[in-house]
Amino acid sequence: MTNLHRTYRPILAPLSVTSLFSSTILLGMVAHSSAVDADGHASGLGTAATAAASIALPVPVPVMGISPFTGLPGRLGPVLAVKIDNARAARPHTGVEKADLVYVEQVEAGQSRLLALYSSALPSRIGPVRSARESDLELLRQFGKPLLAYSGAQAALVPLIKKAPVWALPPEAAPTAFTRDPNRPAPHNLYLNPAKAQTAVPGADIAKDIGFRFGPAPTGGLAVRTHTVRFPGATFGFSWSVKTNKWMVAMDGEAYRTPSGSPIGTPTVVVQNVDVHASRFKDRWGSVSPYTETVGKGTAVVLRNGKSFKANWSRPHAQAATTFTTSAGEPMNFAPGQVWVLLTAR
Repeated sequence: MTNLHRTYRPILAPLSVTSLFSSTILLGMVAHSSAVDADGHASGLGTAATAAASIALPVPVPVMGISPFTGLPGRLGPVLAVKIDNARAARPHTGVEKADLVYVEQVEAGQSRLLALYSSALPSRIGPVRSARESDLELLRQFGKPLLAYSGAQAALVPLIKKAPVWALPPEAAPTAFTRDPNRPAPHNLYLNPAKAQTAVPGADIAKDIGFRFGPAPTGGLAVRTHTVRFPGATFGFSWSVKTNKWMVAMDGEAYRTPSGSPIGTPTVVVQNVDVHASRFKDRWGSVSPYTETVGKGTAVVLRNGKSFKANWSRPHAQAATTFTTSAGEPMNFAPGQVWVLLTAR
């Protein structure tokens, strides 16, 4: 068995032309009209009535190794990022507990949304899916060119999404990959079939090093049983469970659970202090969309093994990995397993 008491660095098998196979997909030419999601956001990627051009794209073949997102051995597959609705009415979420990595971001009116990333495993369904934000594009650049699934985006943001190094996947780009749940109210009822999404857009990059290191906890740290993170309009609580060796998650004072009622926890929580400022975009109700800066450097708090550790983070440019170090300048190891990163205003 793999020794989990060592610092993990990703093991990526080299990919050559012979290790890839091609799949033909249809990419619609951009139309002047745009589909609109339940938020009133347009994807701008055209409609089914537009002309399509057939091109061949290589499909990365998953390899085995140590996941750079979780530090665990297993499959290294294409990276899928999914924007998750986090309004109270959108809970319980589906498939978030299977994510390798979960980011929490501030959106309009101080509310929060999740950006869940998958590579080592895909659940059968993920959601509810909601609209993308400008901050997502900068955050995702460190992952190469991932697949980004979202419900739509503001019309003014669409050109930036087209230029960004992501494979954009709103519903009209892969209609069979999205479904509406008739038992839940719109707009909190859009779900993604991730396997169909990856089949529709097969060119996403394989998981690579994004700066995380996994291994034994550093010396020191402060023993804590609970930790609370507050956004202007949302609250996240983390309670250490000796039984599960995880921080059990709560949102807005309620235990975070799967649709079947199972509580959700994570071995590592990172509270990354960043600059959050107004962007040039507004939602349909006139609220300004915040922009979360994930390039730069700053302080962080890392929760693992029932302790809180002070840390520092650094990401010199958008394509660079985000590294975390202890106060002494040593790598800040995370506990192997799913990682939650909360991007909070400093």
